[in-house]
Amino acid sequence: MTNVTDTAALGGPTRPGGRSRRRVALVLVAVLAALAVVLTGGALAYAKQFDGRALPGTTVLGQDVAGKTPEEIAALVTERGDAVKVSVTAGDQQLDVPLADLGVTVDAAATGQAAVQRDDSLPAVLSSTWSGEHPVEPVVTVDEAKAAEFAKGLVPADLTTPVDAQVVFDEDAQTWNVEPGRNGQGVDPQNLVDAVTANASALKDFSVEQPIEEIAPAITDEEAQDVVGSIAKILEQPMAIAGADGETHEVSAERRNSWISVTPSEDGQGLSVAVDEDAVREWVSARADKDAVEPENGIEQVDESGKVVKVVSEKKDGLEITNTDSVAEELITALKGTTPLEAAFETKKLEAEVDQVDAPKSEEEKKAEEEKKAEDEKTSDDKATDEEKKTEEEAAPAEPTGEKWIDVDLTNKTVTAYVGDTPVWGPRSMVDGKEGNETPTGTYEIYLRYDRQDMTNAAYYPEGHEKYYYIRDVPWVQYFHHGYGFHGAPWRSSFGYSGSHGCINLPVSDAKWLYDWASMGTKVVVHR
Repeated sequence: MTNVTDTAALGGPTRPGGRSRRRVALVLVAVLAALAVVLTGGALAYAKQFDGRALPGTTVLGQDVAGKTPEEIAALVTERGDAVKVSVTAGDQQLDVPLADLGVTVDAAATGQAAVQRDDSLPAVLSSTWSGEHPVEPVVTVDEAKAAEFAKGLVPADLTTPVDAQVVFDEDAQTWNVEPGRNGQGVDPQNLVDAVTANASALKDFSVEQPIEEIAPAITDEEAQDVVGSIAKILEQPMAIAGADGETHEVSAERRNSWISVTPSEDGQGLSVAVDEDAVREWVSARADKDAVEPENGIEQVDESGKVVKVVSEKKDGLEITNTDSVAEELITALKGTTPLEAAFETKKLEAEVDQVDAPKSEEEKKAEEEKKAEDEKTSDDKATDEEKKTEEEAAPAEPTGEKWIDVDLTNKTVTAYVGDTPVWGPRSMVDGKEGNETPTGTYEIYLRYDRQDMTNAAYYPEGHEKYYYIRDVPWVQYFHHGYGFHGAPWRSSFGYSGSHGCINLPVSDAKWLYDWASMGTKVVVHR
């Protein structure tokens, strides 16, 4: 048997015209393929022209911007924004105002970028062509504060503006009082602010009616009276600081009044009670300095063997205030509220020392030394005769030896300069600190000197206050503790009493002698 593959058998019987239809189909596929190639190339070219540009259907402010660059769109938006005029009517005046004057900012560049920020792929371009309009809103912001300020400026200068109620301090009567406010003519700026906010983004001309009407003050009499009541509560509360020595430092109402002030709040819609915190800290620090006690070193005279033969002055331990800052913060907190103050200074003991100096020799010892010295001189061929030596000693007495130091006696109101245990100048009369400004006792060293210095207490009392002073060219100044020192007082005609602000006042000639004799580091002992 022979196997033969029959094409007709495999495909069925061959029909007339079958091969012809197959040829037509092949030709049609080829034509469509060629057409697809042509269309695809055209579509790609079409999409390419929108690369980085606005797609078909994109509109800004109702205008078709398809195919435009961000810069071209920004120029369009800028032109429209600059041309907008807002007609504002206020009373008898009518103004055409540009948007910028009303706090409107048109970001044309951002608008241009927003208009082109779409998918510029081939499908997206083709889709946008058939999808219809794509509106882009201009990027517009409104500074409401600037718009409100413009509205307030519409009130004519000849109209009475509202006056806010105030709280003022009567220094003579030591009372806080209300100065009443009064109504005036003005505008409610929110009307203009709302109109600008609602219409600005359209970048079209629009009109605003801004009425001028009677306006009440922002700060009313009732609000001011409430503030006076709050201050009264602060002044009524007991406030005191327990001192280190058992004394109580009362914070008087007068003192509190000097620290308090009343000013409008930042938004101008209310009143704020403020506390001068720096002045409070200075006052607490001054009270702490008053309670603090500087250690006073004792002075003992010893003989050659080191044995104490005389106690010139007993040592006195000191006290240091350790919580000045925290007490000041407690007081500031109390002044800002209505709570009592019950603070106390805490202290630390400062140990004093004892300085030992050579005891002066007795007359017998001095005589024995002189006799021995004379005997030695007799045996020396290189020395003068006894008579010549005696003459020399009478002509030039021995210089005192030892440390320079200054004694300030607050009881006797005198200043004396010493070298060792020998007084070399003084005692000279002086004026020390009066009651309430006492000169501190203790052992110190001169740490700052000026031949001339202006002096004032402006840090504590303002100019015009009865306690304020300012003195130019105070001569021969030597500080030994904080702001306490020696200086000349040409304004005084007498000395020997307590009357200064704490410094040691001397006649100018005495102050100069002490300035020339002493130096930085010279010890100063202040005692009663």
